[in-house]
Amino acid sequence: MIGSRMTGLPAALVRLSVLLLAAQMSLAPLAARAADDTTPLGIGLEGFAYPYPVRFLERTRDGERQRLAYMDVPAQGQPNGRSVLLLHGRNFPASYWQPVIQALAGAGYRVVAPDQLGFGKSSKPVSPFSFDTMAADTVALLDALGLPRVDVVAHSMGGMLAVRLTRNAPTRVNSLVLEAPIGLEDYRFTVPPVPDATLLRLEGDATAESYRRQLMTSYSLSLPASAIEPFVSLRERVKGSGEYPRWLQSFVNSYQIIWGQPVVHEIPLIAVPTLFVMGENDHNAPGKPFAPEALRAGMGRNAEHARALAARMPNARAEVLPGIGHLVHMEATDRFNGLTLEFLNGH
Repeated sequence: MIGSRMTGLPAALVRLSVLLLAAQMSLAPLAARAADDTTPLGIGLEGFAYPYPVRFLERTRDGERQRLAYMDVPAQGQPNGRSVLLLHGRNFPASYWQPVIQALAGAGYRVVAPDQLGFGKSSKPVSPFSFDTMAADTVALLDALGLPRVDVVAHSMGGMLAVRLTRNAPTRVNSLVLEAPIGLEDYRFTVPPVPDATLLRLEGDATAESYRRQLMTSYSLSLPASAIEPFVSLRERVKGSGEYPRWLQSFVNSYQIIWGQPVVHEIPLIAVPTLFVMGENDHNAPGKPFAPEALRAGMGRNAEHARALAARMPNARAEVLPGIGHLVHMEATDRFNGLTLEFLNGH
């Protein structure tokens, strides 16, 4: 079949095409092998490759030296002189931004994608989190990179951080894309406080199967389970680290700020151009299992909330993608990238 398609091509091109095809075939199983790998990982994901070089910014937290990991990807082709900051969600490392980074860099943007402290390859603080402190870390990173003003694209919990960053440092944000953000409602009104001990027990008891099921169902994903298997594998592999209790405490701390530090009341005050990109099927609402049964049905109306909030903002709109869940940039990559670039290029 290869020979029949390449009849008439110069010999050098034939050889190059065959080599490229062979390379693609050899790389195809890598994602599957990574998901099947059960080798223990350090809680800084040492040994887990990111799609671009990872650098570190020194910080201090809890009286300890901490390291903030980030990817800094230069523009490809003709740079447009602008930079985009990507803020990840709670259950994913910054590596999951790869298809977005490719699109943005290819369109001339410099792209910075950090792992916030507590996530991915960054250090894991054990004291309570604060969106204000996380925003300050992000500003420190922008300062270190000489970036006075950026466009921000944020997913899930990263959307809550982006709101606080925009409110605390409004001169640093040019425009804002919120991809399936959580925090569009105040969870304290429906979910009672949950002690750390309960969360530590539940998260510690999570298995690969229960975590996989949680992501697929809570996020209403249109993806096959194989697409999230690398992230399920990562969570399983860090259990083999001697510092796993530290990772677990840090992860629990991030739930507590989502519940206890709402940003929904600040969203209407954001003045910079804002685009919500929502999955129609996304009804994710952290803490829903802890809410009284009578209140659960009213939680997680995220597309509806986004439209209502956008209508109250000076310069915002909401785009809702039919048939899509919480991982918009992975479930509908081309549509998400297209909407994001159109929006960014217009501001």
